[in-house]
Order: sequence, then C-alpha cells, then structure tokens
Amino acid sequence: MINKDNSMKKRLTCSALFALTLCLGLNATAQQRQLLDKIVALVDEDVVLMSELNTRMTEIRANAAASNQQLPPAAQFEQEVLDTLILENLQLQMAERVSIRYDDDTINQVLGNMAAGNNMSFDDYVRNLEEQGVYLLTREQVRQQLTIQELQRGMVNSRISVTEQEIDNFLNSEMGREVMAADYLVDHLVVLLDGSEPAEVREEKLRYAADLVARMRDGTALPIVGRQAQTEGLHAVNGSDFGWRKANQLPGIFTDVVAGMAVDDVEGPIEAGNGYHVIQLVDKRGGTEQIVSQTNIRHIMLTPNEIRTEAQTLAEITELRQRILDGEEFAPLARQNSDDATSVVAGGDLDWINKGGMPPEMEEVIDALPENQLSEPFRTQTGWHIAEVLGRRESDVSQQYTRSQAANALRNRKFDLELQNWLIEIREEAFVELVE
Repeated sequence: MINKDNSMKKRLTCSALFALTLCLGLNATAQQRQLLDKIVALVDEDVVLMSELNTRMTEIRANAAASNQQLPPAAQFEQEVLDTLILENLQLQMAERVSIRYDDDTINQVLGNMAAGNNMSFDDYVRNLEEQGVYLLTREQVRQQLTIQELQRGMVNSRISVTEQEIDNFLNSEMGREVMAADYLVDHLVVLLDGSEPAEVREEKLRYAADLVARMRDGTALPIVGRQAQTEGLHAVNGSDFGWRKANQLPGIFTDVVAGMAVDDVEGPIEAGNGYHVIQLVDKRGGTEQIVSQTNIRHIMLTPNEIRTEAQTLAEITELRQRILDGEEFAPLARQNSDDATSVVAGGDLDWINKGGMPPEMEEVIDALPENQLSEPFRTQTGWHIAEVLGRRESDVSQQYTRSQAANALRNRKFDLELQNWLIEIREEAFVELVE
C-alpha cells in the first residue's frame, strides 16, 4: 500500500502527463488538437500507452484468427489485455531495479533459434521481419520476455520450499515412480508378415531381419538401414518414430527389452503377429540409475587485469609451472598466487568434478591429461591455468540424483500456483491508476 502523499503525487503526475499528451497534439498552424498517443494507465513509475494496448490486441486477434480461437467480448478482451500489460510493466520495473538485462548477443541467439524453427537462416529471418516492419519490435518483445522469465524464476523459486518428507512421499507414490522413470528415444523397423506366408517365407524374412540387425551392429544407423531395405525391395519393411517415451508407454513387446538396453544398442529380431521387429536405443534421459565419471583435479589460475597483460599472465603461469617441475609444492604456490577464489584456500584442489562440470576448453585438456602429470599452460574464458589430475573414478550418484530430481519435480508442480499468488501480490501493492 502507498501513503496519501505518494498517492496525491501520483495523481498530480497523471494530470501533468495527460496534459502534456494533449499539448503535444496541438497543431500550431491550424490551432487544432491532434492526438499523437494516449496514456491509458499509470503503473508505479511508468505508464502504459494506448499504442502498446492497440498493438498487443492486434497481435492477439491475428493469432486467434490463425488458430480459429474465439475471443471474449470486446470490452472484456480489452480489459484483460490491459491487465496483462500492467503486470508486465510492473515486472519489467522490478527487473530493472535488480539489474536483470540481456545483451544483444543473447537476443540474436534467440532470434537464431526462431529462424531455425521457421526453416530460415538468421539473415533471411531478420530480413523478413524488417520487410514486415516488426524487426525492432520483435527484438524488444524477446528481450522483455527473457527478462520477465528470469525475474519470475528468481522471485517465485525463492518463495517455494520442498521438505525432505515431501520428497520421500513423492518417491514412494505411484505418480513419483512414473515421473522418475527414464525416457527412451527408440528407432524401429519391422519386416512385415501378412499371416499367410508358408514357413519357408517366414524363415527367409526372419533371416532378412537378422541381416538388418547385423548391419546396425556393424555401425550403420537404423534410418540408413531402413532406406537400404526400401531400395532393395526384397521384403516389405516399415519404420516408425515413437518419440520420447517411458518404457511402459512403448508397445508391450519392447517394454522389458528397452529397459535393459544401453544407448546405441540394437535388439531383434523380435517376433510379433505383424512381423519381425528391430529396435535401436538412440538416447535415454532421466531414470534413477546414475553412474557418472568424476575427476579430482587441482589447478592454479591467473587472470589478466589492469596491471597484468595477457602476455605477462602467460609468462607468470609458465614460471609457476617450472617452479613446480623443479620441486616446489603445488598447494603453497596455489594459495599464494591463484586468482580462483573457490579453490585458493584448498591449495587449488577442486575436489571431484562430474563429467561435463568444467568449462569445455578446460575439460578437453583434463580429459587428455594423464594422472599425476602437470599440464602445459592453457587458456579458458576466466584466465590462464596449469592443472594436475589427482585421480579418476566412476561414482554412483543415483540416490542424490533421484532426490534432486524429485525436489525439482515438486518445485515445478508448486511453481504455477506460487507464480499466480506472487502476481496478485505485486499487483495489489502497486500504484495503478487507469486514465479515461
């Protein structure tokens, strides 16, 4: 809520801004007023303009017409759109106060994804938007959407708590077991049977299906083998794309088979009433079994700065490497020199890191580095490094992973409700005045 003085100030601001809008429309030569734009709502320290409202309503009407959707009556429709713009305005003001901003490179990446989704190159997509006169508007809409999403994630997630008891209950529930089950991406071929073939023909088709399996196990992807079979024309062969599915959502003859497959494995021929089936597991995600590769490394990092150039930084890290090779202890040198605040106290030790947990350029060096051997200096985005691998292992993180995934699932279930509660709160606490 706001105090009376602040409320009066807002109303005076409203009157002044509205008067300014009318003055801007005054034609000095004809002494006639011409409306350039209009303030339709004061929202805390900002305003919503009639042009914004009209633009958004036009977009929504166009999308509704394209998808054959029915819109509410005109007055209700306009009020709903205005309410949406007010909420967006409030969130953008909050994002500005907490310094949430997206640079042009990020916007370009999103536009690039949008271009790919329309089967267009980035340049062609931009050119198309420019021809429609909406390029700058589209960029701004993307920026605002990213900003609001980031604000909502931060503000709403901070309001959500998930207890250990909730995680236990979820994992023990039927819904929890369903959500936590792995998803499989399966490619599939079937050598068709029509049910009337003599035994020798069925045997020939079985051998042909086995030959297709052998080709895949030799390294040829299933889609290519399927095209080869179509070209050969020896027997009728069909394929299907199941998309991502859980094991119990696949055809029953595949459910138990897929659960025991590793990625790229091929199984078959699997006999069914309509033919001999061949499947390949293209990918797998989720599930409760998680064995990860971990590497224990230590490093020293030096970052170029105002008093140390790139060349000087490389020279210093090279000198530190030589001192270690000459017999000095790694840990004291790391504590005295490293710019990595997260590991300097531990003498440069980063502990055990999961595969994929390092910057790509660093992981590439570490993967090729033998244990207990000091690397050559290498560059990442954060600076120059020397590193040493202290050990490697395979670690079962299934329990931690399962509980983490369950917590995320519960958090996601709570997010929408908490988002609506938060939006209601910020709307009630804001100063909003509609302008006739």
